[in-house]
Amino acid sequence: MGAYILRRLLLVIPTLLGIMIINFSLTQFVPGGPIEQILANLEGQGNVFEGISGGAGDADIGQQTESDYIGARGLPPEFIAQLEREFGFDKPPLERFLNMMWNYMRFDFGESYFRSISVFDLVIEKMPVSITLGLWSTLIAYLISIPLGIKKAVRDGTPFDTWTSGAIIVGYAIPGFLFAILLIVLFAGGSYWRIFPLRGLTSSNFEDLTLIGKILDYFWHITLPVLASTISAFATLTLLTKNSFLDEIKKQYVITARAKGLSESRVLYGHVFRNGMLIVISGFPALFIGVFFGGSLIIETLFSLDGLGRLGFEAAVARDYPVVFGTLFAFSLIGLVVGILTDLTYVLIDPRIDFEARN
Repeated sequence: MGAYILRRLLLVIPTLLGIMIINFSLTQFVPGGPIEQILANLEGQGNVFEGISGGAGDADIGQQTESDYIGARGLPPEFIAQLEREFGFDKPPLERFLNMMWNYMRFDFGESYFRSISVFDLVIEKMPVSITLGLWSTLIAYLISIPLGIKKAVRDGTPFDTWTSGAIIVGYAIPGFLFAILLIVLFAGGSYWRIFPLRGLTSSNFEDLTLIGKILDYFWHITLPVLASTISAFATLTLLTKNSFLDEIKKQYVITARAKGLSESRVLYGHVFRNGMLIVISGFPALFIGVFFGGSLIIETLFSLDGLGRLGFEAAVARDYPVVFGTLFAFSLIGLVVGILTDLTYVLIDPRIDFEARN
């Protein structure tokens, strides 16, 4: 097992490098870079993308010179050259990429172009929102979906299975942002009751509260956004658990175990559980990374939460490359490591799995 883990860790390097090369290459062909953003603002043109859509369609954007920058009209070339030096765009793309990767290997993600703060500090600043949505959404989804999915598999075809399946399908069909709006209308003072607050993770007087008061205030604020971000994962995970256990229950080893006189709970949790949970665990990295780090831009906006979802969107629109590539590198690395931890969880649940023997 140790050799397998070592190989997986070594595989992280080329995988991470490939992700960064592809994304860095794509940005070289996307118009509206950070310099164009600054020049457009200096010229009072507002959003640089309006100028791109209005006048750059007939020209080869990839062959623009310094004087061709949208918004550069009336500005001296020396000023534009100085901007390029400050942002590092006076160097060839390959040199910029190699310098970036060398810094990232030392976990130096640089400083945001437009916020005057390091990328690391910026991510730490936004992390509480993502921790809240990701941690509680994932925890609630697994705590409810796995027992419910197992019960649906055991009682397959009964009225309980039919009614719960209907409710799950309805929940799956409702987009998270639409469910969030419904919650706001009903419980956050939209049109009916004002039970929960609408903004932020804590109240303005949070620091003055007692420890119990702080805990209650925190859960009071996160109830609605967590429910909105959990609904789709809850539906998917429940059906996945049910189908996985239903497939295992019909296998020959279960029939044999029952024939030996084992109790239904012993058969279910002593034999079926570790096999049925494998496919559920396999989806954990994608769910964890997607909810924890990606967040939901619309849900964060609706509940006035400034998390990583909004950070990523704003950085992509503003072409804030240090934030885009720094977060991409960090989260891709974490995602790859979580994938390795998932394999270890496989072995923990079912010791019969031997990745070393397979290799």
